[in-house]
Amino acid sequence: MSSHESEQFVQDRERLIRAPWEKGFDRILTPFEQFVKQETTSGLILMATALLALVLANSALAIHYQHLLHVPVGIAFGGWELEKSLHHWVNDGLMTLFFFVVGLELKREIMVGELANPRQAALPIIAAIGGMVIPALVFVAISPQGDALRGWGIPMATDIAFALGVIALLASRVPKALITFLVALAIVDDLGAVVVIALFYTEQLAWQFLVAGAVLTGLLVALNMIGVRRPLIYFMIGTLLWLALLKSGVHATLAGVITAFTIPALPRFEPCSFSQRMREMLDRFDASHKPGESILRNEQMSAVVQTLENGIHGVETPLQRLEHSMHMPVAFLVLPLFALFNAGVAIDFGNLGEALSHRVTLGVGLGLLVGKFIGIAGVSWLAIRLGLADLPKGVRIGHIGGAALLGGIGFTMSIFIAELAFAHQPEMILQAKLGILSASLLAGVIGYLWIYRLGSEPVSPERGAP
Repeated sequence: MSSHESEQFVQDRERLIRAPWEKGFDRILTPFEQFVKQETTSGLILMATALLALVLANSALAIHYQHLLHVPVGIAFGGWELEKSLHHWVNDGLMTLFFFVVGLELKREIMVGELANPRQAALPIIAAIGGMVIPALVFVAISPQGDALRGWGIPMATDIAFALGVIALLASRVPKALITFLVALAIVDDLGAVVVIALFYTEQLAWQFLVAGAVLTGLLVALNMIGVRRPLIYFMIGTLLWLALLKSGVHATLAGVITAFTIPALPRFEPCSFSQRMREMLDRFDASHKPGESILRNEQMSAVVQTLENGIHGVETPLQRLEHSMHMPVAFLVLPLFALFNAGVAIDFGNLGEALSHRVTLGVGLGLLVGKFIGIAGVSWLAIRLGLADLPKGVRIGHIGGAALLGGIGFTMSIFIAELAFAHQPEMILQAKLGILSASLLAGVIGYLWIYRLGSEPVSPERGAP
């Protein structure tokens, strides 16, 4: 948050109507609210919960931690019952909300964002493809056969929350275009991860449920086409789609992406008519105001406020509104819970060297740390040399190298794919997670130092060329 925003934040609070104890509590809550608004906060919370999971898994509380993961939780309705462990509810249920937000971001970027302009989108798309293919090849080179080969998709993923959390710490030292590049790259990377999960990490298909899912998807598309804009209807059908995919063998979290892509991106009201209508409503609001009278007693003011609220929702697209409202619960609840339930790797420090040299650990670790760097930075350099893409304004090829290192932070999506790849092989899951955690830590630290050192040199638009 900038100094200007902080001053505005304080000034706005001075104009508030306060409850009897509210002012006293503000002294405690205001710093907390400002902390939550910081761009780096979600990444810091994710790091903290991952560290907590590691501590729990390697302490006297490890038995209780494992018991928590496997606590059964179920839903029953008549003769129908759905029961899974807490670990499964987090990975298959709550993570659907994460994929829903990913889908919303993808749709917005494709329609009006960095991916809407082919020339601007060329570099992050090419970089993302390189950053997925090369790490997979590195893994296959190290684990070319056997059960371990199923983990080839693990090092393909980039954790957007962690990567942006690190680069946000350096925001004053890097060109803004580099952050935009990393965001676009990570979004394309997420799309690639979704495709990999859908095509290669599905169980045996139950066609009757798959057909039900296709029908529900068609219904969502039809609702979009006829102009239904109430998000609740999409959520209800999306929940049924989640159940259908859960039973079909296709991973249920894909319901989040599918539902997100059907959320309307058209507003109900045209901006000029909205502006005129709101001015009329504000005039009515001022005319209805009676000094000293609570709005609770003033029916005319209450009616105007309700009309204003409806108008604001009408001029804002459901896509925008949901992306904004869902960001905080996903960043501050869903992802930390996922980290808590999945980052707890029991480390045998006596055999740590042997564990780190395991082919799964090496394949994942080198895929993320080396494969991502070569895939993103190397392929970007090649694309620029061949004239297939341009460097963003003010960005040097060295900056792309720093972003490539941060792309090696695979945490959330990599762990998610590891759970799918080695679903019935807990030992390999532990090896994969060890590779993910160690590589993500090294990638974050090296990437930070790389960009910090590069940022000490002044950046000018003229230096955009490699």
